[in-house]
Amino acid sequence: ALAVVPPEAPLEYRFAEVKSAVHVRHDGVERHVKAGETGVAGDEVRTGWRGRAVVEVASHAVRFEILSSTRARLGGPQPGVLLVLERGGLKAVFDAITGSDDRLVATPGALLAVRGTRYGVEVAGDGSGVVAVFVGTVEVRPTTPGFPVTAVAAGELCRFGPRTPPQRALLHRGASEENWRGGLRAPGSEPGFRDGQPAPDSRMPAPRPGHQGGRPGGGRG
Repeated sequence: ALAVVPPEAPLEYRFAEVKSAVHVRHDGVERHVKAGETGVAGDEVRTGWRGRAVVEVASHAVRFEILSSTRARLGGPQPGVLLVLERGGLKAVFDAITGSDDRLVATPGALLAVRGTRYGVEVAGDGSGVVAVFVGTVEVRPTTPGFPVTAVAAGELCRFGPRTPPQRALLHRGASEENWRGGLRAPGSEPGFRDGQPAPDSRMPAPRPGHQGGRPGGGRG
């Protein structure tokens, strides 16, 4: 996934929080990163199965919480790319900004347009993704021609991918930003819930092993 911003001066990436195993590879050299350190465009960030890192880009009022077992890259292959989510999950906080420019997060299946938004997004190895919105609205703009642009409001989730049109549904009752842990990598769990926590809303069955998500029953529109 790619987080995209308008072209500007080089960005400073600050590791505000680091938990357990978090490694950064810079110019072919890997090191264990500590809270308070900074990164530069091109650095690869990897978290272990218990690792977590909060990366702040103060100039753009953006904060990414990189979840466990995730690989990401700071910057990107073209001007304006803020972060590349290669695999795994993250939570993003985009504070309210002035001006008319959108803040965008790009995945293999869609661009996610946001302003003053808090959400979680996860991308699987096949490019399929899920976004759960906690505050504000995220506009899912598919990269596949013919797939509809879909607005996802707070309290909703949306599954999408290169071969999957956006499928919007309600988040389960009790789902929140605090307990969201994704849902693509854990068969039997649902977005918005810790692994193994039963989903109280039976209208949306848990995905079966080998399948990326279930039906969007309960969606609005």
